[in-house]
Amino acid sequence: MLVVFGLGNPGTQYERTRHNVGFDVLDVFCEKEHLAMTKLDHHGLISESGFGGGKLILVKPQTYMNNSGTCVSEVLSWYKPKPEEVLVIYDDIDLPLGKLRMRKKGSAGTHNGMRSIVSLCGRDDLPRLRVGVGSKPPQWDLADFVLSHYQNREEQETQFAAFMKAADIIKVMWTQGIEKAMQVANASGTAEKKEKIEAGEKKE
Repeated sequence: MLVVFGLGNPGTQYERTRHNVGFDVLDVFCEKEHLAMTKLDHHGLISESGFGGGKLILVKPQTYMNNSGTCVSEVLSWYKPKPEEVLVIYDDIDLPLGKLRMRKKGSAGTHNGMRSIVSLCGRDDLPRLRVGVGSKPPQWDLADFVLSHYQNREEQETQFAAFMKAADIIKVMWTQGIEKAMQVANASGTAEKKEKIEAGEKKE
């Protein structure tokens, strides 16, 4: 089993904003793997499939970012995955645009979505994949920045490459496990380098 949460805000006004990278990664993954997220349950939009011979659950919480823990706690209570069978994907203003970082556990930091998850789930041992959205310009309000769109074509292309790599990391985690996924995610360089990922290879 693998349960993947992509954090974001529902609504067309939030589409393709920096705060919605979790939604964007799941959209890219679904397009690549020909999956659809159509089920509404546990305060989230959910896809269940037999991808790879086991159960893969993709979840977009529909509670808005600050209340992501409501959906996440309900889904975890229902499916009861092990910690290594969970992945939470969200934006990070402390990482350069397009940079990916994955770790098994840790504090929520300044991210309100993860703060809600840690608070309502009562745990910080959920693996997470952070997607860099760049630093806030000094003259910007933080809320305005994370809810903003990418500024130009170069930023859009860099971030799309990050979404493609993050989607591949989901598949790597599913087929080869969390350690291999972390190795791929934490490789040096930003996603625009388009490192070749052999997602279907067997575990070493």
